Amino acid sequence: MLLENKTAVIYGGGGTIGGAMARAFAAEGARVFLAGRTPATLDAVAEDIRGAGGLAETAVVDALDEGAVNGWVDSVADLAGGVDISVNVITQDSIFKPMAEMRVEEFTAALAKAARSYLLTYQAAARHMVKQNSGVILNFGGSDRTNSEPGLGTVQVACDMIEGMRRQWACELGPHGIRVVTMKTGGVLESFPDLPEMEPIKQKMIDATLLKRAASLQDVGRVAAFLASDHAASITSTEINITAGALVD
Repeated sequence: MLLENKTAVIYGGGGTIGGAMARAFAAEGARVFLAGRTPATLDAVAEDIRGAGGLAETAVVDALDEGAVNGWVDSVADLAGGVDISVNVITQDSIFKPMAEMRVEEFTAALAKAARSYLLTYQAAARHMVKQNSGVILNFGGSDRTNSEPGLGTVQVACDMIEGMRRQWACELGPHGIRVVTMKTGGVLESFPDLPEMEPIKQKMIDATLLKRAASLQDVGRVAAFLASDHAASITSTEINITAGALVD
């Protein structure tokens, strides 16, 4: 049990990626608290975890609402005795078009939402982790500075911004025993819509990897559980590449 007696909070816990992490954390002994805006998806993940013998609780939380985020994390810490792992996998409003065609207002609004969500969730976790002198904050997505493509719009810019935040947080929180790590992905095909028009895109992603397969949801969960565990105690302020060789560091 890599995460026995650990407490994990996951924003976007009802989603495909958040759910994969939650299930893996619970399978390794963690008590998971899932936050999101859609009760049905949160409950579905929680029921899977409980059905497998794990511990999971849910809450409707808007990660852009400072009072809601702080109140929820405080309640989790009071109930569980602390917060050991914090994950934000919420996808904010992304604009897929050339930056030259964007209105200033829509560009800044999209980035502001991403910055606000990550700042609030980082702060809420850090407040409790500093008290216990330990903790892990995980990001998902990463930044691809070498292979960006036209038309990604705010997606790539937001990832770069979040990575800048990750580096600064790792610097500030390291002396308190808190690690901050990003999982860099080239795309998880199981999280894509199951539509005929998506098949060529999925195959292109597979062909771009060295292993000739994309990372699976199981891969995501297992790597996340390892990174959140004491087995990864020396890993912080970096990206962990789970692209199956699509991106080469």
